[in-house]
Amino acid sequence: MPPTINTLLHNTGLNLRLVVPERDSKALDTTVSWVHSSDLDDPTPFLDPGQLLLTDGTQFPVSDAGGDVYRDYVRRLVDHGISGLGFATQVIHGALPEGLESACREQGLPLLEVPDRTPFIAVIRFVADWLAREQNARAEWSLQAQRSIARAALRPDGLRSILAELERQLHGWVALFDAAGNHILMPNNRPVPSGLMPSVEGAVRRALDQGARSVAQLTVEGQQITLQTLGRRHNLRGVLVLGAIEPLDPARTDIINSVIALASLALEQTRTLDTARRHLRSGVFEQLLSGSMDVAARTARQVWGRLPGEPVIVTAARPPHQGQNLLEALELLSDDHRGAVFYAQRNENVVILANPAHQQKVAALLGRYGATAGTSAPTDFPGLAKALKEGERALQRAGELSRPLLDFSEVADGGMLGLLRRQEAESVARRLIEPLARHDEAEQTQLLPTVAAWLTNNCVWDRTARQLGVHRHTLRNRIDSAGSILGLNLDGLRDRLELFAALQFLDMTDPGHDSSRA
Repeated sequence: MPPTINTLLHNTGLNLRLVVPERDSKALDTTVSWVHSSDLDDPTPFLDPGQLLLTDGTQFPVSDAGGDVYRDYVRRLVDHGISGLGFATQVIHGALPEGLESACREQGLPLLEVPDRTPFIAVIRFVADWLAREQNARAEWSLQAQRSIARAALRPDGLRSILAELERQLHGWVALFDAAGNHILMPNNRPVPSGLMPSVEGAVRRALDQGARSVAQLTVEGQQITLQTLGRRHNLRGVLVLGAIEPLDPARTDIINSVIALASLALEQTRTLDTARRHLRSGVFEQLLSGSMDVAARTARQVWGRLPGEPVIVTAARPPHQGQNLLEALELLSDDHRGAVFYAQRNENVVILANPAHQQKVAALLGRYGATAGTSAPTDFPGLAKALKEGERALQRAGELSRPLLDFSEVADGGMLGLLRRQEAESVARRLIEPLARHDEAEQTQLLPTVAAWLTNNCVWDRTARQLGVHRHTLRNRIDSAGSILGLNLDGLRDRLELFAALQFLDMTDPGHDSSRA
């Protein structure tokens, strides 16, 4: 690090005398980035913050000057961030001006007396030599650290060794999170402080959800934490988190960049292996569909362990835009619950087989990544093809209704058409129509009669608008509002049929029925 004012005072060859402040003051630990000499009344335009200013006082009158002259001068230096002032005596002024000493003491600016036998160039050369040695030492440290990182990368457990070496070099803790936001535990690495983990995990998830390369910093409980994403845009491989490290200078930044490059390379190699494994998963699933249970089970057992036991629930899911993160999360879930969860890619969808006891974990993971999904009824493996169709049908219906997850039972039995085959149709029809009837009564609207007329006219817009005496756009807005209130997609044939069947059934059971009081 750069020298401090104390460093200059301890150099007996310079013969500097401390005037302000006292010897035990922390102000003497202020670093000196450079030394500059000037006798200008206002030298600040030519100075940088952190520099030590030397002057022989030519700008001050030899006779006693007013205190305001010194106060204004010192104020300009303090406001500019000057680390200290060295005043040469026996050159222009035989002694240190009392007004200058008072101003420095009042405003907290360190003041040193430079005797006439100490040339300014000696002070400048001392600081320059110190900075040069410091720079050389940082360069040597960086070179040795880079070599240590490179040697760590050659070890069998390269990624773990790299991170452990990074911790050793930076004297802090390092944590790695995978693309699903899970903390990858590294043996022998320093643990993340438990009090910081919730905030760190939240920041990691936000960084991954953005799907872009980024660097973020946050302060938790007074500790500075740096997060760096790994991988490519929309294909992030994880997040590297650094904590309790010293302030980053160029040398430390170079080390971190090297580790990020090596870690990204290691994770990309893992990605290639994961892609091959997913192709194998797809093959195993196709074997299951074709009935080759023995071949599929043997293949799966050699790579992942046994397949989920019967019965299984089939979930057909459509990944969001950043589908790669969902696949990696499913890989971790299936690895954590071997023999209970299995997944495979099939065309644009992902198919998941899970025991009923683990279905909730599957649903939670799909919800976290914003996937749309449909689930089948529990099935055995001979019925897998039928269950897959159920899951795909439920997925299609979930997309139509903008639902994140839909069970096939809601598609097959929960609708009005399915209930018409049972003895419960009247009560269910009334429950279906009731929200619209309540809305008409509360808002004094005519949505239910409008829908009834529209369905009676085979959903022909112009004919219905003429019958009701309204504009075509007004009719369209009413139908959209009715669909929203009922939770139906009236642009689709199936929901139109459900609503039509409900109205028709009520008319059949009650010929005098007034639809406005349904």
